[in-house]
Amino acid sequence: MTFEPRNQQRRDEHDGRTIERLAYGLGLFSLGLGLAQVLAPRRVARVIGVNDTRRTRKMMRMIGAREMASGVGILRAPRSSRWLWARVGGDVVDLALLGSAFGSRRRRTGRIAGATAAVVGVTALDIVASTAMRRSHGIGTADGSQTVEVKAQRTINASPLDVYSFWRNFDNLPRFMKHLQSVEVLDNRRSRWTAKTFGGVTVEWEAEIVDDQPGERISWRSLPESNIPNSGSVRFERGPDGQSTVVRVEIRYDRPKGRLGAAVAKLLGKVPSQQIDNDLRRLKQVIELGEVVNSDASIHPTPHPAQPPAHVGEAL
Repeated sequence: MTFEPRNQQRRDEHDGRTIERLAYGLGLFSLGLGLAQVLAPRRVARVIGVNDTRRTRKMMRMIGAREMASGVGILRAPRSSRWLWARVGGDVVDLALLGSAFGSRRRRTGRIAGATAAVVGVTALDIVASTAMRRSHGIGTADGSQTVEVKAQRTINASPLDVYSFWRNFDNLPRFMKHLQSVEVLDNRRSRWTAKTFGGVTVEWEAEIVDDQPGERISWRSLPESNIPNSGSVRFERGPDGQSTVVRVEIRYDRPKGRLGAAVAKLLGKVPSQQIDNDLRRLKQVIELGEVVNSDASIHPTPHPAQPPAHVGEAL
């Protein structure tokens, strides 16, 4: 069963991948340019038409170090807009320096003008990438909420159709999603989710399925009036052995400020991806073994002896 919003979601995913590729390219460009400025400041100065002086070489190396830092930051966090905006700030500084170069005595006006035009073009590209990344994977929204993206995957020894069928029966979800209390199916598309945090705060939201492909994929998004805007998908891909299933989960949600935001933070813990990974581990156990197997560490949240005291054994 496929719903109309699926095409929009696919377009959004395609746009997101395009933005990430653009950011990755800008990161490589920034790293390469920075290396050139640090290792060969004289040559770079001649190329852009500015005077080759000791002060110019020092300035060039400082700019190069900044470029390298931005490049490394972008490559390490390709979904963050912070380092892209850092490039925009650096572009403004570069334009100011090139502007001052026009007033130097031994200037090469043509080369400086060409370098300025190139920087203006790169600045425009940086602004476009930064704005699009913030909108797609941004760290904040206009109302002060924080956007979080989570990805996790797990291989399960069952066919994609079997794993899909288990997941698609929403009554099964609380069996492996630790904090989920219930999922109430409202109709063939909509459902109401209820979760409870360690502090006893109950969090509720309504969601609708936007893409349902048996044995392959389930995608959802929260309804507009939900307190926690979220969307995501779970894919069921056949494993390399032809028998198992690789389950890939992607979730994006806006964590609001205040008490509700704190409740959501407690719900997913300090590392949301770890919580989702733990849920998938329990899913694997339920499907393969029929139950969740708790390790000794998982049932003792505080330090405890490896062996029970002797009197406990005697009592048993």
